[in-house]
Amino acid sequence: MEEVLDVYQRPYDPARPQVCLDETSRQLLEHTRVPIPARPGMPKREDDEYKRCGTANIFVAVEPLTGQATIEATQRRTAVDFALFLRHLSDDVHPGAERIVLVTDNLNTHNKASLYEAFEPAEARRLAGKFEWHYTPKHGSWLDIAEIQISVLARQCLDQRIGSLEQLRSILQDWQAQRTPSPVSWRFTTPDARIKLRRLYPSLQ
Repeated sequence: MEEVLDVYQRPYDPARPQVCLDETSRQLLEHTRVPIPARPGMPKREDDEYKRCGTANIFVAVEPLTGQATIEATQRRTAVDFALFLRHLSDDVHPGAERIVLVTDNLNTHNKASLYEAFEPAEARRLAGKFEWHYTPKHGSWLDIAEIQISVLARQCLDQRIGSLEQLRSILQDWQAQRTPSPVSWRFTTPDARIKLRRLYPSLQ
């Protein structure tokens, strides 16, 4: 916990951007009857019945100090999918960075081994060297700022029936196009944790 909190106190450095990364699953649901659109004096109406169309995964990476977000929807959430998203962050989003300071949780795919499942050893080694890894503690995913972005995303554009991966990608693209990046003002520090969460620390006699 203290390690992550200390990362959040670092000043902005374009050569070492801070990136918080998480993912969420999305159940794909299709209407079985065409919804009746809203009109004056009458809200939109849709039938309770729906058709299940599988699931999709959404990767969310957010830079706390700039507010920039990178979002990608995939069919699955495997180690290979995670590795491909990391390469996108490294080579496309932050190509000039010396290292990317990465904050993520302890999901079993969130490690350098995923890179070796997806790429040849030399490429996996190159990408592994581009990231400085910091993990939130178990039961401490609230420390990952990407969780906040996922919550905002869910409220603003995912609170509807989405029937296909293509539709999901289109909705996410539109949301990003209309979004204004806003830096995160993270105020909870290590000294705060030692006071407010002192029950989590060992008691020395």
